[in-house]
Amino acid sequence: MKHRKCFSKASVTDVLKPDKPCSGKDHKVHLSNTVKGTAVQQTNKDISAQRIQRAWLSHMDQTIFQLLKHTIRAAELRVTHQILKEVSPLEAELVKDPSMKCKVRFRFSGETFPPVIVFKIFLHTEGHGYNYFSGKKFLKPSSEAVADACKIMGKRRFCHQVMEEERFFQKFKITDEIDIVTLQDYMQYSSLLDETPASYGGRNNYWRKLNLKNIPRTMIIYDTVHYAESGIISHRLQKEMKYLLQKPQTEEMRKHQLWIVSEVRCPSSFPTSQPLYGPYQQQSQIQHLGRRSKQAQMKVEKMKKAYKMAKEKNASVGTVS
Repeated sequence: MKHRKCFSKASVTDVLKPDKPCSGKDHKVHLSNTVKGTAVQQTNKDISAQRIQRAWLSHMDQTIFQLLKHTIRAAELRVTHQILKEVSPLEAELVKDPSMKCKVRFRFSGETFPPVIVFKIFLHTEGHGYNYFSGKKFLKPSSEAVADACKIMGKRRFCHQVMEEERFFQKFKITDEIDIVTLQDYMQYSSLLDETPASYGGRNNYWRKLNLKNIPRTMIIYDTVHYAESGIISHRLQKEMKYLLQKPQTEEMRKHQLWIVSEVRCPSSFPTSQPLYGPYQQQSQIQHLGRRSKQAQMKVEKMKKAYKMAKEKNASVGTVS
């Protein structure tokens, strides 16, 4: 009897209890956890993709900047006359004259990337200075020349120019040689003269933007600027890019790189493909279109015919019923 009692107790305790059925609340919690897990995985994937894209875009920006540096150096040292001839033939002839001792400087400008290439002409006088002739300096207010200028220009235009000079004075405070007191004032006055148009007594020698129209198409300089603006690379630039992106170890290598950029060749042909780089939003909007083979076109036509036949049958059955 004792043995039977022990057996009964053991049997009662050893029997496995059935699992509790999941309630509705537990099921909802489980689904919400799975949804949260998938959302976290998706956000992690997006963050990783954005990091990869940033790294790729920064690499492409560094590549473009390195190529643009070669472009500026080649434009300043080798092909200044050719570029300036496209911009202004008269100024190109003056710069070519050895007695003028002019120097054309190129630099980057702009608030966004890629930067814009601008240029400006400087005149070296070796410390002797130069005189700039302007009617604003020689025509005094109480002279007859001013009255004659008013008659020639007309009262309306003459008064407009006087008001414009007053506006310049109120804005910059240093618009004449009389206003110069310190060296800083002189530098500000000289810079203002360069940016002021010649019609208002200035030099009209400001930093001008260099466009693709001003660059010969027979040089890789054109391909580089076009690549920076559109993102489409030409075949000849792609061929020379590996060598151009190398850091020059010697002076000969640096000169050879500049020679490659400024060498006169046949005009390049640009591919019609999409650019190699671009913002993430633009890349996501690109639709990749491809040509279908003849077999695929035949399959599509058969599927269209079958769809039309099925649609007609359904329509006929509907009318009969």
